[in-house]
Amino acid sequence: MSTGNNFCGINFQPAIFNASGAWCASETELRDLGKSSAGAILIKSTTLEPRSGNDKPRFFTNEFGSLNSMGLPNLGPQKYKEILPTLRQYKKPIIASIAGMSPDHFVPISQHYLDAGVDALEVNLSCPNLVGKPQIAFDFEKSRNILQDVKNIAGKTPVGVKLPPYPDPIFNIQMAHIIRELKIDFVTVINSVPHCAFIDSEKEEFVIKNKFGGLGGKYVKPVALGQVRRFYELLEGKVPIIGCGGIETGKDIVEHFLAGASTVQVGTQLMKEGPQVFARLEKEFSEELEKKNCTAKDLVGRAKPREKQLGEMLDY
Repeated sequence: MSTGNNFCGINFQPAIFNASGAWCASETELRDLGKSSAGAILIKSTTLEPRSGNDKPRFFTNEFGSLNSMGLPNLGPQKYKEILPTLRQYKKPIIASIAGMSPDHFVPISQHYLDAGVDALEVNLSCPNLVGKPQIAFDFEKSRNILQDVKNIAGKTPVGVKLPPYPDPIFNIQMAHIIRELKIDFVTVINSVPHCAFIDSEKEEFVIKNKFGGLGGKYVKPVALGQVRRFYELLEGKVPIIGCGGIETGKDIVEHFLAGASTVQVGTQLMKEGPQVFARLEKEFSEELEKKNCTAKDLVGRAKPREKQLGEMLDY
């Protein structure tokens, strides 16, 4: 059964690729993605000028997930623009993630990538690891203006938005209104859960230099599935959703699709296993689809409310 999906005129084969921030900052890492079984190449969230990011150690993993405070280390749009032609040899969709340090940075960064002919732009309004910089996605007027500006120059190139895990449904409603109004082409949820911390009790120290970071991996899958479903329902299934958060197995991918995702991104598990993770996930996803006798596309949004079953306590 097909593990691929097609939306916004882009063919994802399979419908599994990297999350921005995971194994996608250097030319070597981007080439690794090209050689892998990933269905697309997503370039690291790019700021107007190159950034070295936050102090190390800034990434930590355990059996349940990850904590990161990367701080958007990237090579800058000009360097990625130079690398792009070499990535074309892999014949995969190339998506650029845009992360301006101020609202007026989003258009010039986007223009670099549009000039280079990327297949889509993912506007990142949700980086949680920039000290002193609030997540733009919680300022709905500012978010609307940025997305409108990028849409105005994008022409036929699809424009999506990467969002945080909103803690209250009213925020999802407000953002969904903007997405519908501006005809945003796709939505990516979620970015990592902010303001989390791990402590090594033996050493009596925080596990990363900045103490606080964004939580990813298995820890956040229920949050991610909830956000995928919220936007799937609010947008009436008319805007493709990219699910991101807690994908370790083929079954996890199935759950994201059932919630409403049209494709998925992998972050923490990519960092743990390396790009070979995509071959394993595609195989496992294919096996799950075979069991269900359906394609990936058939699964999108198919989850339904649970009915009472014989033997369940009727008071709950």
